[in-house]
Order: sequence, then structure tokens, then C-alpha cells
Amino acid sequence: MNFKSDNVTGAAPAILAALGRANAGTLPSYGEDEITRRVETRLGEIFETEVAAFPVATGSAANSLALAELAPPWGAIYCHPVSHIITDECGAPEFFTAGAKLVPVNGPDGKFTAAALKAAIMGAGVVHHVQPAAVSISQVTEAGTIYSIDDIKAISAVARDAGLGVHMDGARFANALVALGCRPADMTWRAGVDVLSFGATKNGALAAEAVVFFDRAKAGNFTYRRKRGGHLFSKMRFLSAQLDAYLADDLWLANARHANRMASILAEGLARVPGATMTHPAQANEVFPCLPEPVITGLEAAGFQFYRWSGRTVRLVTAFDTKEADARALVAKATELARAAAAD
Repeated sequence: MNFKSDNVTGAAPAILAALGRANAGTLPSYGEDEITRRVETRLGEIFETEVAAFPVATGSAANSLALAELAPPWGAIYCHPVSHIITDECGAPEFFTAGAKLVPVNGPDGKFTAAALKAAIMGAGVVHHVQPAAVSISQVTEAGTIYSIDDIKAISAVARDAGLGVHMDGARFANALVALGCRPADMTWRAGVDVLSFGATKNGALAAEAVVFFDRAKAGNFTYRRKRGGHLFSKMRFLSAQLDAYLADDLWLANARHANRMASILAEGLARVPGATMTHPAQANEVFPCLPEPVITGLEAAGFQFYRWSGRTVRLVTAFDTKEADARALVAKATELARAAAAD
């Protein structure tokens, strides 16, 4: 009954089976194998355009190396103040860009608007200031919310007018996609996104992400950045095999649908718990309820695991293998505890 993160899970059986198949025989190294080529082709088909795709092992590497391609050391990267790149990557984006500055653009529920971005962009041409270079949005956000396609288009339009590249942190890309019910292309390059950190680890892989450029020319020196950053694996087939199985037979979408549905059970149930309120809209697979303290401590004592986020707000995250019985048990226990507290 661990709802701390979608990182606490194991791997999807189909992905483990694919690793076993990839282990047989010999294949060319450093990404020259047929599995890696197949992943790039499949991503191109999914996004309905020719892409340059680069498997890496972690989301931090995907984000940081992608941003390094968009921003020079004297550049400004605009992002939300609670975005993963600014709060949870130990300065990796600054390190890999050799000094670019992360400039926060605030907004409610983990998102910022095009108008807020436009107001934040400044300093172009002034030698004393960092130079506007890129914007990064998270999809799903750290508040469990989702940018609509119109939101992304509006932000991208402001970025284009200012000459900024647009990066999307898609650690939970599949969860956002199935929630919006749109085509992958519509949420990315058709909306103005230049490069995507395409996540798989949180949705059933062991350790596999991909940096996807929607204009191959914009990949620039990324091959060298990935090598220098330590993510050009000699046995790349083992990263690519995970992505290959992840994308096959729409496993990635099925996993995300399940995780989102489990989050809906939590959100809808907890919203009816006496004394509970929702801190953010639950739009994907993260739920942020504010609960009475006796409910929180009672759930912890009963063996439910989650993070205390802020004050009485907790974070609950569901995954591809979350058991429906566990989600319903948490709601039932929270309801029982809230009623007992009210009766005292």
C-alpha cells in the first residue's frame, strides 16, 4: 500500500521479458543496434513526424542534456518554481548547460500562463543580464495538473516571438496524453514543442527515457553531449529494449490509463471524506488531498505510505500496477478515521 511515488514500483512484465530477449546473442554497441533504430522509427510513427531520438537512463539526464542543447551558459531557462528541473535535480541543468540560469515563472497548480511567461522575459541584448534562451514546461506538472493543448500553443507562441526554444519535461507524458485524449503530435510539436524528455521509468520501465527532437536539425551536438554526459551506453540495446517493449502494443498507454484510473478512485473518494479538501485538481496519477491530522496519522499507522507534502497536504501517486483494492482501502480507512475524529 505504497503511494509515495510511481518510482517505488517494479517493472512491467513485458519489459522484463524484452530485456531477456535482448540479452541473447551479440549486437552492435553504442546505439548502432537494430533495437535502438527501431525505437527511433517507432517514435517517429507515434509522433507522426521524423524525429531524432536518444535513449538515456534517467529523467535528470534527459532534461539537463536537452536544455543544454537549447540554452548557452549565459542563457535564461524559464520554468515553474516547483518544476523538477529547479527543485529536484541538484543543479544538473545548470551543470550541463555550463551555467544557464533557471528563472522561475509562477502560477497556480504548478502551471504558468503565456502572459506570465511574456512578463518574465527580459534582458535580451543587455550584456549585464542572462539572455532569454528556452522555456521548460512539465507535463504532468509537479502538482499533478496538465497543460491543455491551447495552453502549450500559447506558451510556445510567446517563446517563438522571443526566440526561445521550448522543452517539455514528459516524465509522466503518457499520463497526460491519455488524460487529454489527444494525439502525441498535438501535445508536442504541433503545439510548438521543440524537444521532449519522453519518460518511461515512472510508467513501467526499469531505467529508460528518451530525448526526442522534433526537428532533427535542432539536435545539433546532442550526440556529443550525451556521450560527454555519460549516457551513451555501450550496451545501449538494454535501454532501447525497454523503450521498444514500452511502446509495443500500446503498453505505455494502457499502463498510464490504469494509473490515472486508480488516482481517480482516490481523488473522488477522498473528496467525500469529512474535513478533506483537494489542494490541486487531480488530472493524472497524482492526488494532493489536505486531510485532518488524525486521518493522516491513522493512515500511516494502518500501513499506508505517502509523502506529507506541506502542512496537512499529502501526496498520493498511483502507478501502472497499483491495486484497485489498495486504493479503495485507503479511501475507506480515511473515511472511517475522519468519522471517528468527528465523533470525539
